[in-house]
Amino acid sequence: MTRLFRSALAAMALAATAAPALADEPPAGGEVTGVSLVSSPGRAEILIAVRGSIEVRDFTLGSPSRLVIDIVGATLNPHARSLYDGVNRGGVLNVRTSQYDDHTVRVVLELDRLKEYRLERTGDAIQVSFGSEREFLSWSSTAPGDLEAPEPPASRRPAVVMTSSTTSAPPIVQGQQRRITVTWYQADIAEVVAGFAAFSGRSIILGKNITGTVTAEIKNQPWDQAMNAILATQGLSAQELPGGIIRVDDPATLHAQDSLEPLQTNVVKINYARPAELARSVSGILTKDRGSVVPDTGSNSLIVTDTRSRIGYVTDFIKSLDIRTPQVAIQAKIVFVDRTDLQQLGLKYDIGDNSVFFNQILQRPDPTSGDPFDPQTVVVGGESVAAIANANGNITGSALDIVWRTSIGGFSLTSFLSALEQVQVADVQAEPLISTLDNREADIVVGEETPVRIIDAGSGSGGADLPRATVQFKQTGIRLKVTPTVTNNRQIIMRIRAERSAVQALAAADLGFNFPTQYAENQMLVADGETAVIGGLTITEVTKTKSGIPLLSGLPLIGNLFAFSSDQERRRDLIILVTPRIIDPGINE
Repeated sequence: MTRLFRSALAAMALAATAAPALADEPPAGGEVTGVSLVSSPGRAEILIAVRGSIEVRDFTLGSPSRLVIDIVGATLNPHARSLYDGVNRGGVLNVRTSQYDDHTVRVVLELDRLKEYRLERTGDAIQVSFGSEREFLSWSSTAPGDLEAPEPPASRRPAVVMTSSTTSAPPIVQGQQRRITVTWYQADIAEVVAGFAAFSGRSIILGKNITGTVTAEIKNQPWDQAMNAILATQGLSAQELPGGIIRVDDPATLHAQDSLEPLQTNVVKINYARPAELARSVSGILTKDRGSVVPDTGSNSLIVTDTRSRIGYVTDFIKSLDIRTPQVAIQAKIVFVDRTDLQQLGLKYDIGDNSVFFNQILQRPDPTSGDPFDPQTVVVGGESVAAIANANGNITGSALDIVWRTSIGGFSLTSFLSALEQVQVADVQAEPLISTLDNREADIVVGEETPVRIIDAGSGSGGADLPRATVQFKQTGIRLKVTPTVTNNRQIIMRIRAERSAVQALAAADLGFNFPTQYAENQMLVADGETAVIGGLTITEVTKTKSGIPLLSGLPLIGNLFAFSSDQERRRDLIILVTPRIIDPGINE
């Protein structure tokens, strides 16, 4: 925006106040006639309209952030005292204007934060500008929206007063139209519609035989919303025709006219979306009972039929939905560590003589024949003893076995020591990588299928008929299932499931297999290229077992000499990481 255009904009914004002031004699010295806040590309501008010879001083204050502008040698025009509406415009939270002393007018701008600004005098205005991230609707202290319009006497012709809430034309932002402040008192509906046409610059045609009077007051509202509200009170509707002409009439009449309009059929080619999915969205905007849409998968297109006045709008709507969606690459890392520490220690004892003994641990064959003796032999008329300590104790796969034997009188004492220390570590690391389109589910599996036999015990009828057996396959391995959604600020919403499973055969053959599984299922928001932890699990199992001779195994220090003990600790750690990256921004070619 050039300096000349900004000066013209300031003069237009303050014309409503300056005009009535020209009839009076200007006060001695300078005068502040109004304050406006307008938007320009990338900047916000505060325009202070002044007359006469003045001096400008400016400074900033903190807590809260404020920019103070003193106009020395000036007085404040009463029309410039309108209160600010509290809307955040380009970082300006409030505007206060007051007569600081007899010769100074102070303008205070409350800001969301202190900013670098530029202040200059341009013609009859003081211009202060600073950076703004977005556009906004303009504001002016000279807007007459807060002034009460006098009610005319009933004998006079109904009057219509219509003014803009800003004396400069505000930019259209996000589909918002110019704001209007208007008062009607027993105004004819034709005059109201004509007033909206004059204010908006649009061609608005009123239907035949439409009558009614309007008494209402609208303050600082978009003109199109205000017009629709007024028409609704009269039971009327507005319809925009091709070329921008707006037709106002009874809804039944508008519908009847639509039913007489010729139909037109267009074939719209689809590049990226699926025709069947688009057809469901398009069907909602077609003319009721007349429009239709048929997806054609062979040519990847939509066959659309609607009235001539709406077929162009429907075609543009389809093209706005048929856009190239972004493509996302998702890399996951699954780390699983399974560690088992096992320590076992046990002692057995066998005591007996050549006549009385238990033939379970230490085999005693008959020296004459070589055959083993019976488990127990008793000599009648004599006294003897035989004993076994920890007879059933056993360490499978022991790493150390020691046998010690001694004779005590006519008895033999044999001790058996078994010991085992075992460490098992399973470290599984998988990094599946998968790419998919926005809002499309992707599934990757790396693993194997294990056959599992299922026996139906009730299928056999007895006798020679055996139960029926079937085979099912159980899938195990690494699996990643994800559905990404790219947001407007280039973040990624993910619905993700990461799974790791394995197969373990059970010791008993008739029980089949065991399938340990670890997985995480989650929905999260992650920035582009950011690594997030979607799952973490640590399980520690400690098992201690001790069996031995009653009383003796419980003795302190020496209790382990009469027992079998087993200490087992198992620790399992699972961590799942995921990193999404946008590899295709999805911009239409």
